[in-house]
Amino acid sequence: MPELPEVEVFVRRLQPIVGATIDRVEVLDDQLNLDGSMLAGTTVSSVERRGKHIVIHLGDRGDLVVHLRMSGRLRLHRGENEVKHTRLVLYLDSGDTVYFVNPRRLGTVIHCLDGFEADLGIEPLSRSFTADVLGKMTGKSRSPIKLFLLDQRKIAGVGNIYASEALWRSGISPEREAKTLSYDEVHSLHGNIVSVLNDAIAGQGTTIGNSVSDYHPSVGEQGEFQNHLSVYGREAEPCERCGTAIARLKQGGRSTYYCRDCQT
Repeated sequence: MPELPEVEVFVRRLQPIVGATIDRVEVLDDQLNLDGSMLAGTTVSSVERRGKHIVIHLGDRGDLVVHLRMSGRLRLHRGENEVKHTRLVLYLDSGDTVYFVNPRRLGTVIHCLDGFEADLGIEPLSRSFTADVLGKMTGKSRSPIKLFLLDQRKIAGVGNIYASEALWRSGISPEREAKTLSYDEVHSLHGNIVSVLNDAIAGQGTTIGNSVSDYHPSVGEQGEFQNHLSVYGREAEPCERCGTAIARLKQGGRSTYYCRDCQT
């Protein structure tokens, strides 16, 4: 956490800063290794998402790239319990203030003077991500399909929660080798990757807990999609489709939730 939907929620809520100039920067955590003086006087030309990254474009002054990782958030308002976890503050000439809150200090902020370039795969919500493209990708891979979906070099932004949910919606076992998926299964999986991501964005993301380290789209607000999870975090609960108890297994050091009976 956060995954693509949660990052997209933050990006959409940051759109008011587009066109504003950064007047002053406070770097409150030396671990960021960021020179705030290089950002002062730059104008925000756009704020976009690339995979799980927030990319603040600064015109010919490059990009400010924020990776939230486990507990970060970037937004225009902060709560009292977030003050001590604030690692970076951008003061804008519009009167807005942008706060990078990062309780576990795992998130990063990098000023890419030559623009953001990363070894990231296709965007799953882009027009170029089609079922045929997914089929060509999976057809070459012996990786378990769940781990395939988590590989950011293949598909950018899909994480543990939404990979599990998309596979359940598609009735595909997370342990299946990617190349064993049939034409119909690939088309189903493609549609369900797109639908679960869009559903989660519409629900303002998934909030699992209520600590300062958990995802909250804004101060005092929770996401809503956790109320619609079919398998993630539901170990031993009955499958919504067949009634079998949801199982959990470890893949790549992460928990995978699935139904042994109706995911084959």
